[in-house]
Amino acid sequence: LFMSDTFVNPFTDFGFKRLFGTEPNKHLLISFLNTLLPAKHQIQDLQYTKNEYQGYTALDRKAIFDLTCTSTTGERFIVELQKAKQNFFKDRSVYYSTFPIQEQAIKGDWDFKLAAVYTVGILDFVFEEDVKNHDTDVVHTIQLKNQHHQVFYDKLTFIYITLPQFKKNLNELKTIQDKWFYAFRHLSELDDIPPVLQESVFLQLFEAAKIAKFTPVERQAYEDSLKYYRDLKNVTDTARGEGFEDGKELGKQQGIEIGKEIGKEEGIAIGEEIGERRGEQKAMKKTVKALKSSGMTVELIAKSLSLTESVVLELLKED
Repeated sequence: LFMSDTFVNPFTDFGFKRLFGTEPNKHLLISFLNTLLPAKHQIQDLQYTKNEYQGYTALDRKAIFDLTCTSTTGERFIVELQKAKQNFFKDRSVYYSTFPIQEQAIKGDWDFKLAAVYTVGILDFVFEEDVKNHDTDVVHTIQLKNQHHQVFYDKLTFIYITLPQFKKNLNELKTIQDKWFYAFRHLSELDDIPPVLQESVFLQLFEAAKIAKFTPVERQAYEDSLKYYRDLKNVTDTARGEGFEDGKELGKQQGIEIGKEIGKEEGIAIGEEIGERRGEQKAMKKTVKALKSSGMTVELIAKSLSLTESVVLELLKED
């Protein structure tokens, strides 16, 4: 139970906003982001931008910040910070990255020159394709490139941090980035501040994260946020895993049957492809049903999984 924890879990909406989404703590956010951004865009100062995006759900609003940043050379650029959800993550990232681009439009004559935009996603999961490809990178930097792998447009950059891939222990922490990744991943598991993290910025992080300093109202808000995070993560992880494996095996069996007619090897290959698709469908169905059983409404399930309510109702009807 959270009552025995010393420090807040930064993967919860409440914890993420408390540590990184308030004016008094923006120096923590600047320190963290500067470990990810290039030398030309090191942040000197930032302002939180309040935007009401179309289609923005209450859940998303808690976990996405738009930041107008000023570099050490005086250049202005935009960082969008997301505490990312697993379902349709890439789609969500691309969708939300369009808003800080569009909002730069100037009425009247305008030459369309844009400020740089960075989308930073903090993930507590690993992409399935990375698992398949044995990709162990923690930081993924993505830009739009042409067929020769040359950067076509350098003002839109996606930076994804897959924190489960960060495996360093305390003795291996060398850089400020290492220390931030460790703190983010292990903060809620710690009872005190490790010696290697006893420098100014991390002492301030741990101070802001102390649950004992919360008011009764803040404690209740955090408890609710932590329960929601744990329930959704457990249900999603379990359902996705079981559903994917069930569907994959079913598809493989179908492939063997197809293989009797068109050649076994080709049939198994087709079957595995069918299995991948069926596995994804079955995983989504299991996730929806598990969330409904845990007491979530159809509306909340739809918002959490980026589905329409009609699709959720269809999935709930299926056997």
